[in-house]
Amino acid sequence: MSALNVHLLSAFIPTFFIVSITPGMCMTLSLSLGITIGVRRALWMMAGELVGVALVATAAAVGVATFMLRYPTAFIVFRYAGGLYLGWLGIQLWLSRGKLAMSELDDSPKTSTRLQLALQGFVTAIANPKGWAFFIALLPPFIDGKLPMAPQLTVLVLMILGLEFICLQLYAHGGRKLRNALRQGAGVRTLNRIAGSLMIGVGVWLALG
Repeated sequence: MSALNVHLLSAFIPTFFIVSITPGMCMTLSLSLGITIGVRRALWMMAGELVGVALVATAAAVGVATFMLRYPTAFIVFRYAGGLYLGWLGIQLWLSRGKLAMSELDDSPKTSTRLQLALQGFVTAIANPKGWAFFIALLPPFIDGKLPMAPQLTVLVLMILGLEFICLQLYAHGGRKLRNALRQGAGVRTLNRIAGSLMIGVGVWLALG
């Protein structure tokens, strides 16, 4: 912490909180899963997303992002694959099918595995071009080139993950409140379609960048 002064942190925290709380792919995904599977199960998606965010932030800080932007083919393929997968999940939700959909007959959850949920979050974070752009533009100014990078980057990434987790929780809890408001019959179908539309939107957003 000594590597980062209080003045720098006073600018860093609000800057990255605003970036995190702004609606985007990961927050929309958190809202969607908060609707369909609840906050507790959505934690697995959040875990994967936070790992992805940490990887993107670290790569942006050490310059890997420059290489990826120079040779974007693999990144584009990964982005399209992730977008298609999320779009397919969204269609399944819209039709009230699949493991993420809420059942119209009972309240028993039909959820994806923990690994599947974590992978959804990880892919969304890694393949999000706006996430890369934010970190490339905003993270380097907060790193002092005269001081060792490792301790500075560790503190900054941990703070980013803390802010990101708070925002993911806010969106997931918002989804849960919506879920509690509409739990029966046509309400369940409406929730599935809302969540499915959000998921499809994330997929398209991810694929098109």
